[in-house]
Amino acid sequence: MKKRHVIIVGGGASGMVAAISAAREGAKVTIIEHQNKLGKKILSTGNGKCNLTNEYMVAECFRGEDLSIVDTVLKKFGYKETVSFFESLGVLTKSRQGYIYPVSEQASAVLDVLVMELEKLSVDVILNEHVTSVSQKKEQFTVVAGNKKYCADAVILATGGKAAAVLGSDGSGYALAKQFGHTISPVVPALVQLRGKGTYFKQVAGVRTNAKVSVLVDGDCQAADTGELQLTNYGISGIPVFQISRFTAKALKEKKLVEAEIDFFPEADDNEFCILMEERKRQHADRTAEDFFVGIFNRKLSELFLKQAYIPLHIKASEIRSDKWEKLFSLCKHFQVEIEETNPFEQAQVCAGGVRTDMINPATMESVLVKDLYITGELMDIDGICGGYNLQWAWATGFLAGKHAAKGMER
Repeated sequence: MKKRHVIIVGGGASGMVAAISAAREGAKVTIIEHQNKLGKKILSTGNGKCNLTNEYMVAECFRGEDLSIVDTVLKKFGYKETVSFFESLGVLTKSRQGYIYPVSEQASAVLDVLVMELEKLSVDVILNEHVTSVSQKKEQFTVVAGNKKYCADAVILATGGKAAAVLGSDGSGYALAKQFGHTISPVVPALVQLRGKGTYFKQVAGVRTNAKVSVLVDGDCQAADTGELQLTNYGISGIPVFQISRFTAKALKEKKLVEAEIDFFPEADDNEFCILMEERKRQHADRTAEDFFVGIFNRKLSELFLKQAYIPLHIKASEIRSDKWEKLFSLCKHFQVEIEETNPFEQAQVCAGGVRTDMINPATMESVLVKDLYITGELMDIDGICGGYNLQWAWATGFLAGKHAAKGMER
C-alpha cells in the first residue's frame, strides 16, 4: 500500500507535533517553514521556560465564538496526554501550582526533543520557503512555495496566526484557508498590553501591584481578572490585563467605548475597604495626605490618587473634606482608564479570531469543506488564557490532525 504524503505548512508547535503524529502512523511527511529554523516561538514561551500545559484543563479556559470543539479535542488529547507525549520524548516535567514546565526549565529542551524526533522519523523539513498557494484537484493537493511545487495526499495548515510575526506567525495562513472557502472571524491581538488615554501614566510607570482589572464595554463588564498589574508609561500590562485583552481588542475593533476599571485593593470589598480607611484615619489623623497610604500603596500610586481627587499632598488627613474622601476611596477601588488601543500584533502572545470552528471536524481537525485538508492551532478561532493553554491547543490539534491526515478519512 502506497504511503500517503502529508505536507504541513508551518513548523511551529502544532506543525511539529502534527508531523510526528503523521510519521508515526506511517505517512511520508514534509514540513515547509518560511523561517530559517523550526519552532522559534516555542523558545519565547513561559519566559523561556516553556509552560507546556496546565493540570486544570477545561473548555472554560479557552475563548472563541464557538467553544464546542474544545471539549472534544481535550478529551482526545488533554493535559495527561501532553505530559505523556513529552515524557516519551525524554522531557521530564514538573508542576508549579498546576502549571507544567520541563524539569530543566528550558524551552530549548522542548524544541530540541521535537526536532530530534522529526529526524528520527525521517520527516523532510524545508526551511526558508514561503507557501503562497494550496490547491486541490482530483483529491491531490499542489502546494506552491517559492518557485517550487509540491504534491500531497493531505495538507495540514499549521501556520499560526498573526501574533509575533518575527517568530514566524505572519497571518498568511488565513489567506490559504480562505482560498478553500473558510470564513475567518475578525482577528485581533490577544494576551497583549493595553494603551490608555491619560497623561499620568509616566508618573506611575514601573509600579507593580496586585489588582483586579475589569473591562467595561459601553459600560457593561465583559471580563475581569486578578493578579499582578504592571503600570507602564503608556497604559497597563501584566497577567490580568492579558487575560481580558481579547475582549478589549474585539470591542475596539467594533468601535465601542472600552474602559479598564482597576481595583487596587481587591482583598476587600467596597464596604470593608471603607471601614479599613475610616479606622486608619482615626489612628493616623495627624499624618499628611502624602503619608496616609504608606504601607498600603506604592507612593507613586497614592500621589496619583491624591492628585486625581484634588487633595493637596501636605494637608493633614483629619482636614480632608468628606466628599474628597469619597472620591479618594472610589479611585482606589474603581479607577477607570479609557482604552484607546491594544499594543500591536508584534507584541501579542496570541491572536483572537481565525477560521470558524464550525468548519472543522472536532474529532480530526479536518475541514468540513475540503477532504484531506486539516487546520490546527492558532489559525482557528480559539485562544486560551495564560497558563499553558495555547500550547496545549497547539499540541492537541496538531496531534489529531497528523494522526488522521496520515490515515485518510472516508466520507
